[in-house]
Amino acid sequence: MNRRGFTLIEVMIVVLIIGILIATAVPNMVTARTRSSLKSCQRNMRSIDAAKMQWAVELNMPESASPTMADVLPYLQSTPECYFSGTYDLGTVGTITRCSLAEHPPI
Repeated sequence: MNRRGFTLIEVMIVVLIIGILIATAVPNMVTARTRSSLKSCQRNMRSIDAAKMQWAVELNMPESASPTMADVLPYLQSTPECYFSGTYDLGTVGTITRCSLAEHPPI
């Protein structure tokens, strides 16, 4: 009789190869997600800095003025959100915006 199909060894080899591929892909995806979230947070901080400058120029404020998030929101396209559950410290117009989480400094 002529039997068709895969042997147990062939199926086990395929499962082993798939397991190896998953074991190498998952850590890379986690790293890529963290990196993209960090870049998004940094992009938000640059946008906030530009909005602070625009606010200061439009209202003729000095560099030592400290705007609030409500002051700069009209100059932003959307409300900035920190993907690491931190908050943004706007500081003064003359300083750069910082994230409350020290391990994620601006670039």
